[in-house]
Amino acid sequence: MEGIRLWRSRFARFSKKCAPTAALWHTYVCSVTAPTITLQPYELFIGLRYTRAKRRNHFISFISLISMLGMALGVMALIVVLSVMNGFQKEIRARMLGASPHLEVVADGGRLQGWQPVLGRVAQHPQVSAAAPYVAGQGMLSFGQSVQGVMVRGIDPALETAITELSDKMKVGALSDLRGGEFTIMLGSDLARTLGVRRNDKVMLIAPQGQITPAGMMPRLKQFRVAGIFEIGMAPYDNSLALIHLNDAQKLFQLGDAVTGISAKLREIDLAPRVARELQSQLPPELYANDWTHQNSNYFRAVQMEKKMMFIILSLIVAVAAFNIVSTLVMAVTDKQADIAILRTLGASPRSIMKIFIVQGVVIGLIGTLLGSIGGIVLALNLDVVVPFIERLVGVQFLAKDVYYITELPSDLRYHEVALVTGISFVISLLATLYPSYRASKTQPAEALRYE
Repeated sequence: MEGIRLWRSRFARFSKKCAPTAALWHTYVCSVTAPTITLQPYELFIGLRYTRAKRRNHFISFISLISMLGMALGVMALIVVLSVMNGFQKEIRARMLGASPHLEVVADGGRLQGWQPVLGRVAQHPQVSAAAPYVAGQGMLSFGQSVQGVMVRGIDPALETAITELSDKMKVGALSDLRGGEFTIMLGSDLARTLGVRRNDKVMLIAPQGQITPAGMMPRLKQFRVAGIFEIGMAPYDNSLALIHLNDAQKLFQLGDAVTGISAKLREIDLAPRVARELQSQLPPELYANDWTHQNSNYFRAVQMEKKMMFIILSLIVAVAAFNIVSTLVMAVTDKQADIAILRTLGASPRSIMKIFIVQGVVIGLIGTLLGSIGGIVLALNLDVVVPFIERLVGVQFLAKDVYYITELPSDLRYHEVALVTGISFVISLLATLYPSYRASKTQPAEALRYE
């Protein structure tokens, strides 16, 4: 009898302490006649109440704040890094496609006879905005004592303007200075610097196609006048690309009226693989349609792989923040043992106890995720302002002009990736609440109140 009276006195003392919570739960029980598994008002109320600091658990609330900030920093870092990688990919792709077409149709052996009907068929495709013939070959440029291997591309300047952005990349001269029969040539900036040539200098172009002479097979030589210098910003083009007129290229490589292939510009570059497949089905079997994704497949595959790995690595930051949520809830469950026992004694089910602590953990994760998403979006959209400010503040340039072709940190924010990061962060924070909440639901009232 003495033990029963002692237990009743302890129960009365804890009931008085938890009167608001117990009254709210009692009101809910009296007003509901059918069982349900949805989140009830008293579970939400108690879960939100536990996230605020009380007299005895300031440290737990501090850990909750650290968990929110950790989640926010992880989400923000992930959004910003993905945006920067998207920006780099977009910038490099723009520079690549600024000097090369979106799609090419080539023939076996690099010799396309009767190319006019093929040009018309390519130009008639709904996704093709412009098409033009071209001649491509390899050669060697000689100036004084300097010799350099080059990629020679013969173009029609009037048509090439609609295919690539070479006319906007000219540092010296204009693309229209290429005229058939005058044997003029345009060189990349690094190639011209290596050879030491300037505008109007004469260079010797050596073609691999030889000609038979009494002395045997001799390479074809032709003198060209440098009419201009261009700069794409990509080493493969600036170091080794030389442009000549289409007619001069046909004479140099002994093609007659033939060309190497047909180049085309698309209205939507992301549809290039589909357009290539459609054209391939309409072309003769000896012709091949090749799009820009296939031409630069190794580079873009490497970028995609790097992006995926960075996503996985940075997601670990969010996982670390989720472990903070686990520790916060474990300490909260330990601290609230008596409260849990009172609720269980009043009739709360283990499922309701579990939902209370799930609410507490989800609130921490949700607030951190939202703060990180907002911060990441704001930072990614203003990276062109933030990075120069930091560079001026610390006196260091992150992308030096003499090392990188891109001197400004690019950013391309994609909201579907933001949604993906936000969703993954929320799911991780939700999973982090399951074990502590399950542990709370297994609390036995008698054991929790034994030493109170």
